[in-house]
Amino acid sequence: MGRAFEDVFGIADAFAGSSMAGRTDKRILDEAAARAGVTLTAVTRRRFLDRYLERLVETLAECAPSTCVLPGVRPLLEALAPRQDVLLALLTGNSEHGARIKLEYVDLWRYFRCGAYGEETLDRNHLFSVAMERAGACGARAVPPQDVIVVGDTVLDVACAAAAGARAVGVATGPSSTSVLRESGADVVFEDLSDVNAFLQLLP
Repeated sequence: MGRAFEDVFGIADAFAGSSMAGRTDKRILDEAAARAGVTLTAVTRRRFLDRYLERLVETLAECAPSTCVLPGVRPLLEALAPRQDVLLALLTGNSEHGARIKLEYVDLWRYFRCGAYGEETLDRNHLFSVAMERAGACGARAVPPQDVIVVGDTVLDVACAAAAGARAVGVATGPSSTSVLRESGADVVFEDLSDVNAFLQLLP
């Protein structure tokens, strides 16, 4: 994002000091632009997003796909994907195209049937209802929020689940430790997702 911002607006290090973890791309961009004194328009937003996606592809090439996927993620998705009582969806602060580029790079995009994405709102918590609507459009039966599990690695992921009345599973493979995730209100916390059976036991 920093490289793209400099390319489009000529300002380096626009995201220095930005808190990105768990936040939406839209909010991250808006706050960086405000600090840099840049007025965003529909045209410049589009230019930034296009350039960001190009820069993202370049940056991913610096990471070998075999080393980019965290422990347990792929086995867990493989265990969940065939189940008739589970629908896998994304609820992410990433833009849709950005999420797709990242996940296709490591062959994980195919597991998710729909999603709600970070260019749609400033407030991540609003994405829960969007994700539920799209899950329904994908064929998911209507379920109460407490039967939905939100998996994330930041306190903002936990807050999103709590605001909706969903269950929060914190995974300490990101910026937040197990203790921080517990203190933020996560229902269950894992060091990582290596123990697939332990996760499957959480399903209603």
